Amino acid sequence: MKTLLDADRLQQGIRRMADHIQAFYQGSPLTIVGVLIGSVVLLADLIRLLDLPLRVELVQARSYRHNATQPGALEINVETLSSGLEGRRVLLVDDIFDTGHTLWQLVPQIEALGPTEVRTAVLLRKRDRCQVPMEPDFVAFDIPNVFVVGYGLDYNDMYRNLPYVASLEPEDFGGEPQ
Repeated sequence: MKTLLDADRLQQGIRRMADHIQAFYQGSPLTIVGVLIGSVVLLADLIRLLDLPLRVELVQARSYRHNATQPGALEINVETLSSGLEGRRVLLVDDIFDTGHTLWQLVPQIEALGPTEVRTAVLLRKRDRCQVPMEPDFVAFDIPNVFVVGYGLDYNDMYRNLPYVASLEPEDFGGEPQ
């Protein structure tokens, strides 16, 4: 495993992204919708940095299952939302913009719930992997095309608890965490 973004650098990037979000919304009420499960660490840190009237919601969307390193069919469950989004400004927060398919498919489903606008924020973006005609509105870091774990991102449900983002080396796949 090779550290890509250490804990200090992560916090600096999240602070920069939070400052951009704060300036964009200028004190307006906001509903932040975290995309489970990978965004939970980012979501917790991000909302503590925002001085806005906030509501927090969660939606489940996943395309990686078990020990996969390539995305499969996307499953989205908007029924995890606990309150309506009608008439609200919504910011979808996800861990990574890889191929882009998760947010590309999720945004229209959220828009169908009647918010006044939907914007997106991601911790990580892989520019070379994008397969959809969209870009996130707010991005903390651009990263190379490597498989990453830590800070909420996992491989086979492991490594989410790392306080940094690391790329897995070939010998890291398939083993239990040390």
